[in-house]
Amino acid sequence: MKKIFFTIAALVAACACVTAQAQEQTIRFGHVVQAGHPISLATQKLAEIVAAKSGGRMKIQELGGGSVGGEQQQLSAVQGGVQDMTLPSATVMGAVVKEFTLFDVPFSFSKAEQVDALVASPFGQALMAKLPEKGLVGLGFWETGFRNFTNSKRPIVNVEDLKGLKLRVIPNPLFIESFSALGTNPVPMPFPELYGALESKAMDAQENPFSVVLTSKFYEVQKYMSVTNHVYTANPVVVSKKVWDKMSPADQKVLQEAVAEAGAYQRKLSRDASSGARKELEAKGMLINDVPQATLTKMRELTKPVAEKFAASYDPALVQSYRTELAKVQAAIQ
Repeated sequence: MKKIFFTIAALVAACACVTAQAQEQTIRFGHVVQAGHPISLATQKLAEIVAAKSGGRMKIQELGGGSVGGEQQQLSAVQGGVQDMTLPSATVMGAVVKEFTLFDVPFSFSKAEQVDALVASPFGQALMAKLPEKGLVGLGFWETGFRNFTNSKRPIVNVEDLKGLKLRVIPNPLFIESFSALGTNPVPMPFPELYGALESKAMDAQENPFSVVLTSKFYEVQKYMSVTNHVYTANPVVVSKKVWDKMSPADQKVLQEAVAEAGAYQRKLSRDASSGARKELEAKGMLINDVPQATLTKMRELTKPVAEKFAASYDPALVQSYRTELAKVQAAIQ
């Protein structure tokens, strides 16, 4: 009898242990930037918030630095449920819902706060609503920030200075055609391959925000940086729908709220870091120049037909929503 009692007790304990283990979840969150970048720091903040809100049951595992592939590869892995979460650029998200690339229309934004307002608008919400049918659930937007050119040849002062530069671009048709219109030779390339291509001189140039240039050490292989702020990169935070659907409503709420809280932290960190990164890059020897307004105006004129061409192939209702909401935020935030 005593032996039976101990056997039952052992079974109960084993079942309790299995139940506790079943409630635990490790969420694999991948990105392509290096340690110290605002996205990496915010991923660590996200892990802290999720752990606190879930009582330690839910954990965020950071897979950074492109260790599990470029943005396109990670996005496909999340769609398939092989990876749990990622935050590609809106440019890369265009491969899933092409209207995301409306964020990438050159020279649309003069302030980061305009992007904040646009992603929170009915347009931003409509984009996120399209994701579940693609195997994804959108939880919010983080950012990489305003993009600028770096190259190993010369400062960019006039549009002519861009001509012929072998420029690495995010693999997206809008980016490729926009930079072709500026006279460069754009080459699509996954981000993890970029440093080596610049170092070997296979590529002359690239374009990214100050913080990416700093944390990726592009200053080691690029001499010039020219400030154009031509595109502001928003990063949708997405989770695999397969993973999301297995979570309880309470855990879904934990993750959604944590992404929003970490996102506010990330955006502030990103914007605060931008000016500091510029100073640090100059201290490391990069020659940085602000491109004249006349040149920026010319760049806008050259890329506008490309944007109009792509918009004509998008969902007309979403394009109209984008234009309406963008006009609102541009008027309200100057």
